[in-house]
Amino acid sequence: MKHVVIAVAGLALLSTAACKVNYDKTKSGLVYKVVSTKNGQSIMPGQIAKFNVEFKLSPKDSVLNTTYGKFPGYTPVDTGKNTEYTFIELFPLLKVGDSVEFTMSIDTLKNRGMIPAYDSIFTRNGQIKGRLTVLGTFATQDMAKNDMDKEVEKEKTREIASLQEYLDKKGIKAQRTANGAFVEITTPGDPSVKADSGKMAMVMYRGYLQQDSSKIFDTNMDSTKGHTDPIPVVVGAHRVIQGWDEALPYFSKGSKGRIYVPSTLGYGMRGAGQDIPANANLIFDIQVLDVKDAPPEQQQQQPGGNPLGNLTPEQIKQLQEQIQKERQAQQQQGQAAQPQQAPPAQKK
Repeated sequence: MKHVVIAVAGLALLSTAACKVNYDKTKSGLVYKVVSTKNGQSIMPGQIAKFNVEFKLSPKDSVLNTTYGKFPGYTPVDTGKNTEYTFIELFPLLKVGDSVEFTMSIDTLKNRGMIPAYDSIFTRNGQIKGRLTVLGTFATQDMAKNDMDKEVEKEKTREIASLQEYLDKKGIKAQRTANGAFVEITTPGDPSVKADSGKMAMVMYRGYLQQDSSKIFDTNMDSTKGHTDPIPVVVGAHRVIQGWDEALPYFSKGSKGRIYVPSTLGYGMRGAGQDIPANANLIFDIQVLDVKDAPPEQQQQQPGGNPLGNLTPEQIKQLQEQIQKERQAQQQQGQAAQPQQAPPAQKK
């Protein structure tokens, strides 16, 4: 019995010692532990690092965001103050091939102003657990871009395959666009009034994630998101995500259906707000109320349009609110412009 007690006590001491040895802190206080090393090249400031990173919310370990098995991240290696208490601070301490675990205090993030306020996700005394793997480094932006282009094609292939598997599993017949979005038309509408490129389509929509169709991130089909006006979309003008620009020409006035958008034709690796994570495939219920000629000033394509789209759900809501205000202003101007009725002629 005495030997058993000694053995258990020894294991406890070894465990405590291992925790003290394996965990370290950066200058800003970020707790980390290198869990594997490949003895690769040292990472130097000024290089561009290619990496996978994952964030989990402790204690439930629910995944907030991950690039593992998806499109990797790229970032300049920097030692400036703006990298303090972020995983980017770890790069100069690592080598290519290293994997590291780290822990971030939500209270510290709040005190540093890195999150605006506590909420249902970022709670007091909470922690974010992360893991990071360094995949490579590049000396120049051109070298990094060439590698990124290859990864974009790989990610695009993965996303399209995932959508195709989803459609096959549910027995959904959909048409594929040139770059890999899928369109399912459930109500044909008027085929003589197509939402062709350059036309303005008045669209009702409901958007949700492929991975969780129960979570609607935005809609104007009901009042749950605070806006119910149809959104005017100049088709092909690059003012919405590319998946919409490619899919809307399959719709007509009065038609209904769904658009299945791979992440590379949606919000890509940047995501959109808290509701659309990076590399998320999206599904939209679509109803086209009307199709008409676009106003002349809106027929021209915006220069430098982002191929991944430049309207987030929040910006769409702002646009709809702006349209509503413009309508009210026009109505008021119209009333003011109406001629006043002449007073009746006085009797002599």
